[in-house]
Amino acid sequence: MTIDLSDPLLYQTSDPEPVWARLRAEQPVYRNERANGEFFWAVMTHRLCTDVLTDPRVFSSENGMRLDSDPRVLAAAAGRMLNVTDPPRHDRIRKVVSSAFTPRTVDRLEATMRRTAARAIEEAVAEGGCEFTRVAQTLPVSVICDLMGVPEADWEFMVDRTRFAWSSTALDAAEEARKVQAHTEILCYFQELAEERRKQPRDDLLSALVCGEIDGVPLTEQEVFYNCDALISGGNETTRHATVGGLLALARDPEQWRMLRADPGLMPSAIQEIIRYTSPVMHSLRTAREDVELGGRPVRAGDHVVVWLPSANRDEEVFADPERFDIERSPNRHLGFIVGNHYCIGSALARLELTVLFQELTRRVRTIEVTGPVRRLRSNLLWGFDSLPVAFVPSLDNH
Repeated sequence: MTIDLSDPLLYQTSDPEPVWARLRAEQPVYRNERANGEFFWAVMTHRLCTDVLTDPRVFSSENGMRLDSDPRVLAAAAGRMLNVTDPPRHDRIRKVVSSAFTPRTVDRLEATMRRTAARAIEEAVAEGGCEFTRVAQTLPVSVICDLMGVPEADWEFMVDRTRFAWSSTALDAAEEARKVQAHTEILCYFQELAEERRKQPRDDLLSALVCGEIDGVPLTEQEVFYNCDALISGGNETTRHATVGGLLALARDPEQWRMLRADPGLMPSAIQEIIRYTSPVMHSLRTAREDVELGGRPVRAGDHVVVWLPSANRDEEVFADPERFDIERSPNRHLGFIVGNHYCIGSALARLELTVLFQELTRRVRTIEVTGPVRRLRSNLLWGFDSLPVAFVPSLDNH
C-alpha cells in the first residue's frame, strides 16, 4: 500500500477512514514517503500512539509538533513555546499558563459562553438556518479572547484574523503571504496589549504571561508572544471543528439527537464522543532522540514520528464499532486531547464550550437538516470543515 498521509487533498476530497483502517491492520507504523523525497513514520494504532506521546525522553517535541512547520520559526520557538518544549522547561511554562485558570476566571468565561452561544443560536433559529461554520467560530474565539484579556470590542478582529492565520493549507504564495500577514497582525496586537498589562495587570492569561517567572526569571517578550499565538490557535480551531463535526453527526443520526434532547444526563458522554468522532487535530509530530524499535520498525535518531490521532480514535482494539457515532459510548479512552505531558491545557475549557453550545442547541432546536454540500478543509493538520449549511426547526418548548 502506497499512500501519502500528508497530502491535504486526501482529507478534502475523499474518505480517509478506510485508509487508516487498512494501515492499522497491515502497517501500524507506516513509512510515509513524500513527494519532496522526505519521509516520516506514521503511527496508526491507539497503543502505539500512546507509547509515543507518553515518552518525551525518546520522542521530542522541540523539532516541531506538526508537519511542514517553518524551520526558522521552530528554531526561534523551541524551548520558548509550550507546544515545542520538552520537560523540564515545558512543565514550568505550563505552570505559568495554568495559573490563569482561576475559579473566578472560569466563572467569567462560562458567563461569556452562555451569552455568546445563546445569541448566536437564537439568531440562526430566527433566520431558519445558517452557515454553521460561522456560528461555530463565534464561541471559541470569544472565550479565548476573554481568557487572554482581549476587550470585547476587538473580538471580531480576532475572529477575522484567526480565520486567515490558521486557514487550510495555502494553495499559492499569495495565500501563504496572507496567512503570514494575519499572524503578524495578531502578534502586533498582543505586543500592544502586553505593554498595557505590564503597567496594569488584570485577572487574565496575558497578565499571567507578562508577569510570569521561571526559576525567578521573567518570561521574555518572545516567550509571551509565541505562547499567545499557540493558545489562540489551540483555543480556536480545534473546538470550532469539533462543534461543526458534532452537529453534522447528530444531523445525520436523528435518533441520537432525539436522545440527547430527551436526556440532558447524556451530555457528558456525548461531548466525549464528539471529540473522539471528530478528532479535529489529525496529527502530532515527534522527533526520535535515539535509535528505537517502534511497532517492529527500526526508527533512527532524528527520524520524524507522527501519531495519527483520528486513526487511533477509531482503533478496533479499543473502541467497539468505532465508526459509529454513539453518544452513550463508555468507556471512551480517546486521544482527542493528546495524552502525556502535552495533554491539552485547555481541555476542560473545550469540554465546557462544547457542553454549553450543545445545551443551548438542544433547548432551542427540534430538528436539524443539512441543506447543502458539506465541504471539508484542505489540510493535513485539521480534520475539519469549510462549510456546513443547515436549517433549524425551533423547539416548541424553547426555554
